[in-house]
Amino acid sequence: MLDAIVFYTLSTVLIAAGTMVIVSRNPVHSVLYLILALFQTAGLFLLLGAEFLAMLLVIVTVGAVALLILIVVIMLDVDHRALRRGVAATLPAAGLVGVVLVTEFAIVIAAVAGASAPVAAPDRIATTAQLGRVFYTGYAYLLEGLALVLLTALVGAIVLTVRDRDGVRRQDVSAQVGRRRDQVVELRAVASGRGEG
Repeated sequence: MLDAIVFYTLSTVLIAAGTMVIVSRNPVHSVLYLILALFQTAGLFLLLGAEFLAMLLVIVTVGAVALLILIVVIMLDVDHRALRRGVAATLPAAGLVGVVLVTEFAIVIAAVAGASAPVAAPDRIATTAQLGRVFYTGYAYLLEGLALVLLTALVGAIVLTVRDRDGVRRQDVSAQVGRRRDQVVELRAVASGRGEG
């Protein structure tokens, strides 16, 4: 009974969050609704006993969506002052969503822990261990290549979205390294008993 209640609750919130991703006009709000939908999907995966997929969804996909938020804010030049003005008004709703998420995951974990799972055979390995063994033995080089491709995409996205802004001081590493001693050190003759102001 508890499993059915948790399933329908997660599914309802997932459908509502997915709808708000499409309907919302503010791109930042749309991405935040997407994160909420992904957390609900992770809860459904936990109910199915696919803990690896749930954690993969939370760690990888939500991390990628957080990067998407950064890119959207940089590329669209969102008015940060307007966003800060709205924080105080939306703080109670954000706190409520946080409490709902924590409560949902506590109920999901309790439902999974209390479920009568079939007893596994002694030679059976957990799903996460099986996937790790396959990934890091037969597909280790492909996995490392995928990591390099994702790193290249991340660096490329940051390089494409960074813009020069007026009034921002930038560090010139070559000028700092190429300095000579006489350019940065000044020796002064100070009379005995007098300090230098």
